[in-house]
Amino acid sequence: MSRPEGIIRRLAASRRPSSTHLCQKCLLSLPPNRLASTATAVQPDPIEPPPSGRSAAPSPTPTSPRTTYRVQASVMLSRPPLLTRDLTAFEKAYFLYQRRLNERLALPFSRYFYYQKGTPGDVDWKRKIRERRTPARDIGRYDAYSREEGWNDEVLVGARESEPEEQVEALLKDAEVELKEEEGEGEDGGDRSTQVVKEAVAKPLPRVTDADRAGDRRSLDRLLQRTLYLVVRRQDGRWWFPSDALVGKESLHTAAERILVQAGGLNMNTWIVGNIPLGHYVRNYQKPQVEKDTNNNNNNNSSNNNTAREIKGTKYFFMKGRIMAGQANLKDNKKGLTDFQWLAKDEVQKILLPQDWSAVKNILAER
Repeated sequence: MSRPEGIIRRLAASRRPSSTHLCQKCLLSLPPNRLASTATAVQPDPIEPPPSGRSAAPSPTPTSPRTTYRVQASVMLSRPPLLTRDLTAFEKAYFLYQRRLNERLALPFSRYFYYQKGTPGDVDWKRKIRERRTPARDIGRYDAYSREEGWNDEVLVGARESEPEEQVEALLKDAEVELKEEEGEGEDGGDRSTQVVKEAVAKPLPRVTDADRAGDRRSLDRLLQRTLYLVVRRQDGRWWFPSDALVGKESLHTAAERILVQAGGLNMNTWIVGNIPLGHYVRNYQKPQVEKDTNNNNNNNSSNNNTAREIKGTKYFFMKGRIMAGQANLKDNKKGLTDFQWLAKDEVQKILLPQDWSAVKNILAER
């Protein structure tokens, strides 16, 4: 065989299709003409149609219900404290001790700098100083400059000088002014008789109101030193905060305002604080509820528009609100509410379900 014939045979063999499969490394090492012939050789054969000539129908895929939650906005409408909190027994005793200590360390009271000698004011001052023995009016009977009692400035066990009610009574008694009224001549033509009358002093309102004494939990004039929250009773008898589902694309802030109007009426001047909720609570149902999903419009096919959805529970988003004036009125409410109460944190715990209380106990204010 001549040399040119050997070259021709090798070229023909290189163009002959091969039935073997090559790895990626070998494919990259082949020349372009060899690579094209190899790709042609490994191309799969076409699938022949069925003998009947009809294409096989796709197998139906079962659709499972879509799992979701109901989303509701819940309003924690509160009335802030109107008074300072009650003092503890230690605080009462400590504050009285500080006032007595200040009375003992202060300079003596200069009577004639404030009252001119012989005037009615000076006479009234001498009468009062004999009773309380100290210029201060709310520290009880105490002589700061006495050698026998000046050191005894602490409150004894059972003493009422440290009680705020006792101090208010002492201030009111000191504010009384004695007026002398002269009557007409006597029956025997003698001198006129003189009668001492004390001028009335306006008393401050008590910290305990009539609503506290009557136990009226619907009134806002109770527990003035605590924060009160509005809770309502639903048709199923469960106590909860005013809540409702979101309508359309409304925000939580807008939904909270709508809920207060629909639940408590228009006789409340309220303010929804901010757009961000205080917290959220997921309440799962014991058994999921299955209903038609009318909002599923992803497909235009009418058979897919009313697919079922499985509701596992409700997600509550709590919005903070303040009441400025007015009162709740459930007469024309649209939520089926039967009763309402204004309660402090410890009172809310007693009427809520245990799982509901564990979700809101860290949101409510202590006082």
